[in-house]
Amino acid sequence: MNSTPNRRGRGAAAFPPAAPAAPATSPAASAAATAPDVDTLIAARVQALRAAAGLSLEALAERSGVSRSMISLIERGQTSPTAVLLERLAAGLGTTLAGLFESPAPQAEPLARAADQPLWRDPGSGYQRRALSPPGTGSPFRLVEVAFPPGARVAYETGARAVPVQQQVWLIEGRLELSVGPRTWALAAGDCLAFSLDQPTAFHNPGPQTARYLVVVSATGEGLW
Repeated sequence: MNSTPNRRGRGAAAFPPAAPAAPATSPAASAAATAPDVDTLIAARVQALRAAAGLSLEALAERSGVSRSMISLIERGQTSPTAVLLERLAAGLGTTLAGLFESPAPQAEPLARAADQPLWRDPGSGYQRRALSPPGTGSPFRLVEVAFPPGARVAYETGARAVPVQQQVWLIEGRLELSVGPRTWALAAGDCLAFSLDQPTAFHNPGPQTARYLVVVSATGEGLW
């Protein structure tokens, strides 16, 4: 009777098949996957600021121009408000848009890891903003990184606040048209524009690629951060 030949040869060890390699994940994707639930963060922040100001839902609705029912949905984390709506709420609460992305009672921490930086997408325009600054440090500055899609436009009905707020926008790549009151500036990569948040502002990307820019917000006052 013929025997079946040993194709491995003598002394060859049998190894199990190798497991398939895990797909590569970019640092940005990893950070986005582990970033905090921003809608929940905003809900808690709005509730805390409204309580600190002693405002009822009706009073905040009157001050901000946002309906009582919408504010209630936001505070319960049951809706994803647009950037324009959040800016109205921020003005009614005496803070800034950046201030709504703060934890209600943050612990002072000098380092903000990328995975812990709140990353939020505006459902109205599709622009993404990442809150870069470490929370609870008492710093009067906040850094925000923005990716603004081609053709997108966001207009804020900004008015004078009780506490002066200064802002600078540094365009990293792409093109950006930024209007402050009646004046409009066309920014190219590397340009930086400084202005006060005391009149209507509008952001528009007229180019074919995403505009990436850094925003520096400066303000001092109780409850802002």
